Amino acid sequence: MNITAVREISLAVNAAHRFIYLVPESARQAAELGVTDRAPAYFAFRSAPMGAVAWQVTLATFYNFSPRAVRSMTGVWDAAPPERWQAARYTAAEHALRRVGVGLTDDQIAEARSLIDPVVAAADYAGKPLAAANASVPLPPDPLTALWQQVTVLREWRGDAHLVVLADNRLGPCDCNVIHTATGRLPTPIVRATRQWDDEEWAAATERLVTRGWLETDGTATEAGTAARERIEVETDEHCAGLWAPIGATGARRLVELLTPVDEAFTAAGTYAQLS
Repeated sequence: MNITAVREISLAVNAAHRFIYLVPESARQAAELGVTDRAPAYFAFRSAPMGAVAWQVTLATFYNFSPRAVRSMTGVWDAAPPERWQAARYTAAEHALRRVGVGLTDDQIAEARSLIDPVVAAADYAGKPLAAANASVPLPPDPLTALWQQVTVLREWRGDAHLVVLADNRLGPCDCNVIHTATGRLPTPIVRATRQWDDEEWAAATERLVTRGWLETDGTATEAGTAARERIEVETDEHCAGLWAPIGATGARRLVELLTPVDEAFTAAGTYAQLS
């Protein structure tokens, strides 16, 4: 499997999945379950496929969030069991997909499923807890939402693989956020607000990365740090290459084409403006 094709399909999968964290439909569904705070709702929605796990299990699988951030989900399974959270997530996704008018025909959805389903079915889920949990969840009846759930399985599969690579590179949960923002992949204020590492923890992580030669003392990325961050992405791509073997580079690139309208529709609707 061509590594360039792996990167392309990985980016397309993430782009087709990510709207769920930002659309108002998710907040409305969470509020109907009695949770109005964004953080606990996020953790409940994303970890629901694993069942009523303790917050410490979610922390272990999410990696780059601080314990204080994940601890906020305490009580979400009392508000509603995981099955209801999963159903609510499907409802949010379906309503959002309809609202923005994703331009996929029934035939295109069916073609996308013919490509993505064999990948999900053949995937090795050893060491991939979030992907395995999502693969075990029954698909919803709406065809486009069902396609989105299959995308979610593969998005979490790469995420699970990425955590292994981060750990192998001795890049801890706070450190990976610091280098991530320093290399311009996400705005620092958004990461600081959502991952909730405090000033002392962020400064300590910055100091560790300065010692490694990955950051300047002012927190900007060095050439070595930028190269290291890209190497981690390449190693993750290499880890994922076998995942796409059932459809090969040609099938993966066709799937990119079929998934692109999802991201285009949400981008046009202004869903990601807050990330600028």
